[in-house]
Amino acid sequence: MGMEMDSYGMGFGMIFPFLGYLVLIVVPVAMIIGKAGYSRWWAILAFVPLINLIALWLFAFARWPAIRR
Repeated sequence: MGMEMDSYGMGFGMIFPFLGYLVLIVVPVAMIIGKAGYSRWWAILAFVPLINLIALWLFAFARWPAIRR
């Protein structure tokens, strides 16, 4: 009647969809941010609700270091 839950509240079967989601979101965001000239670690903000929208707007209207070179 469903997946067994472990002590953390997430079934073992949810690990692979989570990793897939992680790759589908973080890799393209990190590549775009890297091409813009920023550190690719900024891609972590894609997982923080509301902060990700603010960061998107900041990156959209900021002067990109890659263009200044």
